[in-house]
Amino acid sequence: MRVLGIDCGTERTGFGVIESDGRNHQLVSAGVIQTSAKAPLGVRLQEISREIRSVIARDLPVAAAVEEVFYATNVKTALKLAHVRGVAMLAISEAGLELGEYSPLEIKTSVVGYGRAEKRQVQVMVKSLLHLDQPIESEDACDALAVAVCHATHSAIRRKLEGVRA
Repeated sequence: MRVLGIDCGTERTGFGVIESDGRNHQLVSAGVIQTSAKAPLGVRLQEISREIRSVIARDLPVAAAVEEVFYATNVKTALKLAHVRGVAMLAISEAGLELGEYSPLEIKTSVVGYGRAEKRQVQVMVKSLLHLDQPIESEDACDALAVAVCHATHSAIRRKLEGVRA
């Protein structure tokens, strides 16, 4: 199963695509969509949308996942983040991909085994789970890969449970 993970941000949106059977994960691609903080929000959202569509067309995932909005102390920041999530979810939906949404706690628990893990612990585990020689340097791309791993793992468990019920 090929999965696209997205770590939403208005200036830096991370993406990561993996190939996975739910237990073994392999990196397909990862990167960051960088927008200018000086550009109007609408222009930034267009650029993020265009780039996500490009990743979907290039890497052909069958599923995608995004992190749920967390409660931020800055309401303005949370609203902008919600706009980016909306753009990402629209691109995913238009492509007909299965969509998963996970809390930061679920993502960290899936990847590290501990829901309060630090960024560095996530980075080390993503490197290990994807059998990489070097860690992913960009925190945004690494977080996006963690989202993808979380979805691949949850999807495999869900499929197994459906098979047991059948």
